[in-house]
Amino acid sequence: MKTSIPSQMKAAALDRFGGPEVLGMKTVTVPEVGAGEVLIKVETAGVGSWDSAEREGEMEAMKPGKSSFPYVLGTDGAGTVVAVGEGVTKCKAGDKVYASGFLNTKGGFYAEYAVVKEVNTAPVPKGLSAEQAGVLAADGITALQGLQDALKVRQGMTLLVYGASGGVGHLAVQLARRLGAKVIAVASGADGVELVTRLGAEKVVDGRGDANAVVKAIREFAPDGLDAALVLAGGEGSQKALEAVKKGGHIAFPNGVEPAPQRRDGVQLTAYNGESNADVLARLNKLIEAGPFHVEVSKVYRLDDAGKALEAVGKHHLGKLALRIH
Repeated sequence: MKTSIPSQMKAAALDRFGGPEVLGMKTVTVPEVGAGEVLIKVETAGVGSWDSAEREGEMEAMKPGKSSFPYVLGTDGAGTVVAVGEGVTKCKAGDKVYASGFLNTKGGFYAEYAVVKEVNTAPVPKGLSAEQAGVLAADGITALQGLQDALKVRQGMTLLVYGASGGVGHLAVQLARRLGAKVIAVASGADGVELVTRLGAEKVVDGRGDANAVVKAIREFAPDGLDAALVLAGGEGSQKALEAVKKGGHIAFPNGVEPAPQRRDGVQLTAYNGESNADVLARLNKLIEAGPFHVEVSKVYRLDDAGKALEAVGKHHLGKLALRIH
């Protein structure tokens, strides 16, 4: 059965860079599918903490060319493949997929349709809803590359996940446990502690409390020092907690964590970008499907409430926020 693809679609788009007032509902052209690309009818989209910075034009320097308007936000999402370009071999129309397209020149996922490269798509993991899959790609990739590629997390390692109740953090806790690490997590607030405890961290501390109590809990958890730390939130508290990483240990953080962790003698420090590719998505799916896995979607907004979602992303919430498109 062939799906008819419209030429126009609804999108939450910008007509210029700026504050919240520049984002509005617009009718835009459905992007064309090129070689190696797929067209997805978007069901849900993730709302990223970086989306506001992108809306304000802060990411222009990272792009190969100048942006054109209307400009559609949205790094990741999930939905159904409705068309494929030349050379596409793994995706076909009708497949349920999730995908990422950071600073995609063909537009983002805050729209009824999105075009992404096939290598940046993967089948929705078994057991996840469309809403969970819609917020998974960017944060899941960032979590896994920090753990597996930067820190080389393996069986028996003691690991600190700092910022464990956020979008990347709550996924990192579960993935680290799958990789065999012993995890102490610093979450935000009583609700964050409750969530991360449920997700299987051996020890969870509230980062909003006394910094000395956090350090004490880490010392008790790893008396000989931590092997590694994945830092997803910056500040004085995180810097104090990182003193518990032992000589020969390793700290990793995604670029964008502010202030960035400071270098310490004898401890390796790695800054990295979460970058999508077929290999990392395959590894992510394999780990997720190895057992029950939870993606925390704390609130789902309608597409025409994208502005409210962007406002909420800067306030305390657990996991990730989503937009329901179709």
